[in-house]
Amino acid sequence: MQKILASHSASKVPRIAFYSHDTMGLGHIRRNMLLAQSVLQAYPNAEVLLLSGVRESGAYKLPKGADSVTIPTYFKTAQGEYIPRSLGTETQRLVKIRRQTIHAALDAFEPDIFIVDNVPRGAMNELDSILPVLTNRGTHIVLGLRDIIDEPPVVLQQWKKLQNLEIIRLYFSSLWVYGDPNLFDFAKEYNLASDIADKLNYVGYLDQKRREEHHGPNNYDIEIEQPYVLCVMGGGQDGFQLAKAFMQAELPKNHQGLLITGALMPEAQCEELHAMNQQRPDIHVLDFVTEPLKLLQNAERVISMGGYNTTTEILSFNKRALIVPRITPRKEQWIRASRLAEMGVIDCIHPNDLTPQALTHWLQKNNSTINARDTLNFNGLDNVVNQIRHILLK
Repeated sequence: MQKILASHSASKVPRIAFYSHDTMGLGHIRRNMLLAQSVLQAYPNAEVLLLSGVRESGAYKLPKGADSVTIPTYFKTAQGEYIPRSLGTETQRLVKIRRQTIHAALDAFEPDIFIVDNVPRGAMNELDSILPVLTNRGTHIVLGLRDIIDEPPVVLQQWKKLQNLEIIRLYFSSLWVYGDPNLFDFAKEYNLASDIADKLNYVGYLDQKRREEHHGPNNYDIEIEQPYVLCVMGGGQDGFQLAKAFMQAELPKNHQGLLITGALMPEAQCEELHAMNQQRPDIHVLDFVTEPLKLLQNAERVISMGGYNTTTEILSFNKRALIVPRITPRKEQWIRASRLAEMGVIDCIHPNDLTPQALTHWLQKNNSTINARDTLNFNGLDNVVNQIRHILLK
């Protein structure tokens, strides 16, 4: 990427902060880290602060100019409720710790641009106290949104309950959708009012191939022969059924299998999978890989859950993939996967239809899929940098 010479001010170093609440999986922090890397390519003198709600974020290598604040972690239940992941059982105490930590960090950092991932008020409204402070200082606050949040009626009800639209009107100058309206027209599907829609830009999907330029050393030491089938489930906290079905599926002739359980899969489930692995020498099992892109790039086929990051990685590398999306607590993954399947980009099955036999059947099929780049915009990283350039030039 060509470096952009900022005229922000010779004496003023651009400061950009990213926030991700990180209550389920690793997608939010990985998305923000990729954006941060692209920003620092364009603005090598910038200072970038990432606020993350998942302790595994410390395993990722950050580019020069970036650092992170990791706040104690929530666990999101199947009912969509937030509870402490490890720090005791008092949710309100954790709310207080997180809110005060975030406020102190952003108050001291004084960002020019603050990019909030997905949740306008933060998890449990933990951004409520800092948003007016930053607005009064002239910080340009951005809401970064994945392509799909959930079914439209659910989103409209939830945003009304949380007063998200009022918060957006008061404090957010821009909305960036990391997607393409050809797949899901965010403003239309969610019936956004004109004043909100006027703030919205479809920047495009984030090209995961660009992440190759920045990844650190691998944290695995296996040698796997090609061809192989890769099975991934993001953070893994609700991926056990898919992992178990993969361990029981029949692989294509002369293929090996590689299963990555994810850092958030419960320990007892990981142990069960490793026990099953004793009977499957043709499958390798890894618990956590900080940067799985090499493994995905070299895979013959991919079976995965349907989170935003995992899906865009599959699409970025044009992989033959079967996606088995989660359907609780949100339908976001099912909407994305089923629409991509209708476009002929990937295959998908409903999780209620997940069996070892279903995976075996797909693995024996030889049908081809189309390249997502032929139909969807994957220039999100460049477009975000351009948006930042315009903001800093103001």
